[in-house]
Amino acid sequence: MTEEQTTSALQSLLNEETVQIPAVGDVVEGVVIHVSSNHAIIDLGPLGTGVVLGKEMKSGLGGGLKLREGDTVSATLMSFENEDGDIEVSIREASYDKSWEDLIEKRDNKGVVETKVLDANKGGLMIELNGIMGFLPVSQLSSEHYPRVEDGDKNKILELLRAIVGETIKVRILDADRENEKLIVSEKAAQSERDRELINRLRVGDEVEGEISGVVDFGAFLKFDAPTDKDGKKPSQKLEGLVHISELAWQLIDNPREIVKTGDKVKAKIIGIEDTRISLSMKALRDDPWTTALERYSVDQVVSGKVDKINHFGAFVYLDKDIHGLAHVSEFQDVYPGKKMEDVFQVGETYDWKILSIEPKSHRMGLLPVKADAKKKAGTKKETKEAEATPEQK
Repeated sequence: MTEEQTTSALQSLLNEETVQIPAVGDVVEGVVIHVSSNHAIIDLGPLGTGVVLGKEMKSGLGGGLKLREGDTVSATLMSFENEDGDIEVSIREASYDKSWEDLIEKRDNKGVVETKVLDANKGGLMIELNGIMGFLPVSQLSSEHYPRVEDGDKNKILELLRAIVGETIKVRILDADRENEKLIVSEKAAQSERDRELINRLRVGDEVEGEISGVVDFGAFLKFDAPTDKDGKKPSQKLEGLVHISELAWQLIDNPREIVKTGDKVKAKIIGIEDTRISLSMKALRDDPWTTALERYSVDQVVSGKVDKINHFGAFVYLDKDIHGLAHVSEFQDVYPGKKMEDVFQVGETYDWKILSIEPKSHRMGLLPVKADAKKKAGTKKETKEAEATPEQK
């Protein structure tokens, strides 16, 4: 072999064996060859050996696993030469990056994972995934854990949230932001995945029976049994829907707690299904009293009615337990110019009203207040006519 051929062969060999030198911050792989109480030695191949120091002795994967000789690990290159002249690497830093990559993948795949509740505050729960702290807002709790405190007392809410600490729950990752180190999860979203199959068995128009699981200002939650499967098996978990305040009863309602309370057994009709949200109606199972309103009331009729409430629109008046009307403020001003309704009427008191309009389909009735002296004059005029009438007219 000529000198030129030898040189060429050596060059090819060198090219094949060229080592790619990583930069500080790059992730390298190696094998643990020694572990002591305060450091570990990693064989980094052509780079030589690296050292893992102190707090970096744990894997950083959230499991608290210790390094063992023979383990193949990923490590982040921290320094080519530390103060002791060693190549320093970080197992925790590399694991941290991998943890975020795993969380981001689970977020994108909408996967459901288990986590343990570590702590609670008034805004929600603290959890941990892959060794990374995360937050579960109160609004993202499942129906089982959502703190339905009727008076909204934050201390009571916190007490209920603290009762969940230590439990293992299933969540879905909503936000995994590595740059800002923000991890937000949802138990409600994980429950939705579980419930979706059961909800698909429901149909608008179905009747359900269950127990009021909570009452809030905008309505009541009803928990009921999920439908049986095609084999007739009854699922162990229950479903929950909302009866909006407007669907509790036919009359006007200011406070749902006046109609139902937690623990009540009631029936309701499914009036809407949107994704995993179930809308229910209790009043849909009762006859609409407005369908017979024209049989009991007529335009120009003077009737007695109790003032239920007064607002800037006017006075809402009940003629009976189901039928109500509105005495609009503009009509009031025609009868009592320059006065305020609150000066003339009191909530809970009964007055006389003239019916101006009746719209059964839209559940509306227009009313005009009747002055006491006007009513008296109307009665005197009627008596006079009756006195002047001939026997035949009477």
